[in-house]
Amino acid sequence: MSTNYYEFTYIINPVLDEDKFAAVVDKVNKLIEKHGGKVDEVEEWGLRQFAYDIDKKSNGFYVNMYFNAPVETIAKVEKNLRIDDDVLRFLTLKYDAKMLRHRELQKKNAVPDVFAVEAEEEEAKEAKKKED
Repeated sequence: MSTNYYEFTYIINPVLDEDKFAAVVDKVNKLIEKHGGKVDEVEEWGLRQFAYDIDKKSNGFYVNMYFNAPVETIAKVEKNLRIDDDVLRFLTLKYDAKMLRHRELQKKNAVPDVFAVEAEEEEAKEAKKKED
């Protein structure tokens, strides 16, 4: 059975207690592992303001995670979260080869700073114009 690498972001209902946030995160992790997935990393971003209200709420507790799992796992996890009142929204991204390479560079803290190179080139052009 082949597995894919996924990034999964979900928003937890903000009216829950602090320990309930941890319980929901743990429940999602166990759900993924129960269906054959392996959690790589979980990042709790905390309470964030929404751009617009969701279910009459103006903020939510964001969680972002990375994991390997078979394709069938995604449908099962999403089905469970659709009926869970504690999770307001979720988004699943399947990584392709290019995204995986970028993720590996992120883990090693070796992502090239493309914008820094562009800024240096702009500065060099401006300096050359001033000389002329």
